[in-house]
Amino acid sequence: MPEIKFTHALKRFFPQLKETKTNGSSLSEIITEMNSKFPGLRNYVLDDQGSLRKHVNIFIDGKVIEDRAGLSDSFNKDSEIYIIQALSGG
Repeated sequence: MPEIKFTHALKRFFPQLKETKTNGSSLSEIITEMNSKFPGLRNYVLDDQGSLRKHVNIFIDGKVIEDRAGLSDSFNKDSEIYIIQALSGG
């Protein structure tokens, strides 16, 4: 099962976040599953069209995903998937 990990910065909005295994076979399924465990996460990560928001990145095995709109990047059962809030400031 792929393991989902979250940046510490997301815990500010979702204090219960923790590393978790998933049964999802696509990024969309994973986000839906994570939203059931951590309500509101989907709306924070995805926009109204289902695309990844500009302030969020997803990495699969250390590589940033390429398909931010369709979330079609593949992974395997041993993958580590990181959902990360992009930080900005100056």
